Amino acid sequence: MYPRIARFRTADSMRAHLAALATALPLDDTILSAEDGSPMAMPLAIGGRTIGNRWCIHPMEGWDATAEGGPTETLLRRWRHFGISGAKLVWGGEAVAVVADGRANPRQLLAPTLGERGFRLLVDSVRSAHREAHASDDDLVVALQLTHSGRFSQPSGGPRQPRIAFHHPLLDARHGTPDDPAAVLSDAEIEALVNAYVEAARHAAAAGFDMVDLKACHGYLVHEFLAARRREGRYGGDFDGRTRLLTELVGRVREACPGLLIGVRLSLFDTLPWHSVDGRGEPWPWDEATPYDCGFGVDDDDPSRIDLDEPIRLIERLHDMGVAAFNLTAGCPYAAPHVSRPAAYPPCDGYAPPEDPLVGVWRQIDAARQAKAAVPGTVMIGSAYTYLQDWLPHAAQAVVRRGWIDSVGLGRMVLSYPELPADTLAGRGLRPRRICRTFSDCTTAPRRGLRSGCYPLDDHYKTLEPDATAMKGIRRGATGSAEEPTPGAEGP
Repeated sequence: MYPRIARFRTADSMRAHLAALATALPLDDTILSAEDGSPMAMPLAIGGRTIGNRWCIHPMEGWDATAEGGPTETLLRRWRHFGISGAKLVWGGEAVAVVADGRANPRQLLAPTLGERGFRLLVDSVRSAHREAHASDDDLVVALQLTHSGRFSQPSGGPRQPRIAFHHPLLDARHGTPDDPAAVLSDAEIEALVNAYVEAARHAAAAGFDMVDLKACHGYLVHEFLAARRREGRYGGDFDGRTRLLTELVGRVREACPGLLIGVRLSLFDTLPWHSVDGRGEPWPWDEATPYDCGFGVDDDDPSRIDLDEPIRLIERLHDMGVAAFNLTAGCPYAAPHVSRPAAYPPCDGYAPPEDPLVGVWRQIDAARQAKAAVPGTVMIGSAYTYLQDWLPHAAQAVVRRGWIDSVGLGRMVLSYPELPADTLAGRGLRPRRICRTFSDCTTAPRRGLRSGCYPLDDHYKTLEPDATAMKGIRRGATGSAEEPTPGAEGP
């Protein structure tokens, strides 16, 4: 078991532990308020608009829409929390599938169902909650994430129904992808899919969203195309072919919606898939996949090593095409969850972390730092900060002050503690019992077909039946005890 974050009571003790892990993550000594000159309070220019501070809310995948793909009250409650948070950039709020067969689960939001009216309900939920809590939304930018889940599509309650860019020598067997040429999207199907993205973007713009995010991360379809060296035709092979789907999406959305900002959430690097061996994580044996030609942002000869040459080249190209901002993440949470989402406790289908999760935090922050240094004129948002827990604001201030990143995004943390940005900027300090301790219930729940949220720390989910009872049963099976985690014992 790695040291709990809450055991580090001073910035110096936390720094010493980070140094012992050979990381160079900076920490401020204290959390600064906006009045005290916090770097997180600085405005940020993006595409002719002004974002009022440097906090961002990441898009997350929900499992609590209607069966048709429309919003429910539980879902809208989460969107209102995004508005209450005090963050001035809401990057997508939620992943919205552009076509029915691209849904990651049968309760994911669906663009054709939502249309302009449904999209307006989402954006108005954020803006009205933000105005109520913070007086004005003039400097709030709200984006919508558009996606197709590709290999991980599960539009009905049964097995996955993958649609893929190419057959992968490791992931096909691991995730049950049929050895069927029909699973691979044809060029004609891709062209129809681009039209679906454009139609969704039109509705988003008409509904009042400031930006759309063309999701290219976490192993989903557009991200998978970036590694499609084994695909023949115009959407695979060389760098131009593998990036063509994403560049076409950018070009077509810009043409159809000239006033709409475009962002890209991008996995900067991949890794070999990992698996569980006696409950511990181990990488897939290299001799089965080396040289590794199925990754993006990795060294072909040693896929444990990051190679940012192509990701930086892609960022430069997309920036030249008019992409307003990049939200940087890494890997695929289905294939290597500890790389994408460093956590103390694994989800139900995961494995115990094979490294101190702080190493995974640093891996992403450092990769984003390198990308920002290589393309300094872009706006970039960073990920993987939640595991820092009590020290998250100290690190956020330090990296933004140094220009390593422009904005710091919150994902899991905002499910348990949506007001963290507002509390820090107002000088109120943190509320330890609300801090996400990365129990991973927010991942376990949707992967078991339950509604999305923080079951340990958000009282709403303790009474949300039958999901709360089911979650206790899952926890009992994993730990031998149905008792809730005790977050207070981990707080300072």
